[in-house]
Amino acid sequence: MAYLKAKKKTKVKKVGRRILLLGFTSVFVIVATTFTIGRYWVEIYDKYQENKRLEKKLISLQEKEEELKLDADKLQDPDYIARYAREKYLYSKDGEFILKIPEE
Repeated sequence: MAYLKAKKKTKVKKVGRRILLLGFTSVFVIVATTFTIGRYWVEIYDKYQENKRLEKKLISLQEKEEELKLDADKLQDPDYIARYAREKYLYSKDGEFILKIPEE
């Protein structure tokens, strides 16, 4: 009878150890999975922020490209080039005097 009780207690201890081991393993797997998912969410959020930043930069670069194309088209006109040189670099035609008036 004592032998059966001892055997039963060792069997209960083994089952208890298995349940405890299974519990720790389950908790470890859950924590590891949660950590991994959290890390991936952070990476996804960072990529999302970078995407938004790069889209804004793309829009500004496209606007600048349009401005430069307009300037390039204007520089094909000889009258515009002459007027621009007179205004910007103070070139004058024969017989012209340039007076620079400071702006206030």
